[in-house]
Amino acid sequence: MSMAAVEPDHASARLDAIIVGAGIAGMYQLYRLRQLGLSVRVFETGTSVGGTWYWNRYPGARVDTETMFYSYQFSEALQQEWDWPERYPAQADLAAYARHVADRFELWPDIQFETRVDAARWDDAAGLWTVETDDGTQVTARFCIMATGCLSAVNYPEIDGLEDFAGETYHTAHWPADSVDFAGKRVAVIGTGSSGVQSIPVIAEAAAHVTVYQRTANYVMPAHNRPMAADEVAEIKVNYPALRAKAKQSFSGNYFPVAGPSALAVSEEERNREYEKRWAMGGLAIMATYADFQTSEAANETASDFIRNKIRTIVKDPDVAELLAPKQLFLCKRLCVGTNYYETYNRDNVTLVDISETGIDRITPEGVCVAGHTEPVDVLVLATGFDAVTGALKRIDIRGVDGLALREKWADGPRTYLGLGIAGFPNLFTITGPGSPSVLTNMIPSIEQHVEWIADCVRHMRDAGLDRIEAERDAETDWVTHVNDIGDETLRATCQSWYFGSNIPGKPRVILPYAGGFPAYTEKCDEVAAAGYRGFALR
Repeated sequence: MSMAAVEPDHASARLDAIIVGAGIAGMYQLYRLRQLGLSVRVFETGTSVGGTWYWNRYPGARVDTETMFYSYQFSEALQQEWDWPERYPAQADLAAYARHVADRFELWPDIQFETRVDAARWDDAAGLWTVETDDGTQVTARFCIMATGCLSAVNYPEIDGLEDFAGETYHTAHWPADSVDFAGKRVAVIGTGSSGVQSIPVIAEAAAHVTVYQRTANYVMPAHNRPMAADEVAEIKVNYPALRAKAKQSFSGNYFPVAGPSALAVSEEERNREYEKRWAMGGLAIMATYADFQTSEAANETASDFIRNKIRTIVKDPDVAELLAPKQLFLCKRLCVGTNYYETYNRDNVTLVDISETGIDRITPEGVCVAGHTEPVDVLVLATGFDAVTGALKRIDIRGVDGLALREKWADGPRTYLGLGIAGFPNLFTITGPGSPSVLTNMIPSIEQHVEWIADCVRHMRDAGLDRIEAERDAETDWVTHVNDIGDETLRATCQSWYFGSNIPGKPRVILPYAGGFPAYTEKCDEVAAAGYRGFALR
């Protein structure tokens, strides 16, 4: 592998496009823009490609979408040559895949690593963006494309005394490259979202004791992970075109067959038979069992009760089982996929502490204090997730026409047109930005759809002699209203979740992703492009 990074050029440089982030989105956007003959530079904070799968190295980290489908589909040769070792490959395999893509398409020379973008400013007179990095580099470009990821801005919890803890502290989203030794240590894990669900069973196998601090119980489906059989892989590869086409017609961009329009239209016996079938399948397939899970509370409760009863069957201590049985509706929050998660609470060296009512008093040098009692621990693991969807964008000082700061424009919640463009910020594109399906879908098909739309738009502008595109305010307002209306109609609006920014103190409660589904969204994007990019001002 040749990983020749771009050397920082402290003198101002002029490019056609700047891309921020070298994850799955940034790499593909670089590939597509280079195909157009554009000069492009990618800025990446890490030391290699992969984005989410570079940073999230915590124990047990693996994708929760089946990896035969959590992969690029723009290159048939790439699809055929890469072999995934497991149904849900681990972080190391996903990072290796990202490096393979960078090798295969020779992306390394146009990526500048260990470089954080601090600011991006639009010069209206020149029609250019100037990007400033933490090493003093200033680079100008016609287009600025944010591939910063939906789950990349780390959420460090605001807990009194956190900085006073005398032991080791790790955040799941910024795990060290070298493995952490938990042998013989007392470990506290704060958070039971996806990273907590995946890491807790692995940590418990090594640690002397694990104390889990749970604010909200989540629904966790078993992964039933396993090695991929050679004949199974071969069959999928032969049928990739048809399987990918079916996936694009599903709500989430995954191929999950729907059992029926309503959970209430069948008998309890038939329902439970279908739920048992999907529990045995594992993974996310249960999300699509019946089409009315997001619109009918009664239908949703049938699945909610099924999973709660599964928890009561698995967890031996009935009091612990009730704490682990979610009170909110199924799919209100992100569905998690884990391995032996509920079984882990049957271990003698694992204790569950409910903090839904009390919270955490403080972190002391010795441990974690809840309701006046301090539990002594040696290692603190923060599985507290991200400032999702908007966090990474707002942490960069992005300024558009007349110096308008994106942070200021989004003070009451994000405003975009299609999650792609922002009024007042010409020639700025956001890949899977707020107002697009993003985190409610299989991320890679959503990323590819955005990247291809942006590349086609840039080519259209070049061919038409245009050099500026900006979302119109009325189109942006109409889209924001539509996104909010659709979000409020779903049962996701009934609980506190990071889909609405509820995990970040002071963050406006606004639905962040578009909840109308992948097919409806892509149809809208295609209509906009076919109508000469209706809703965008071009000149």
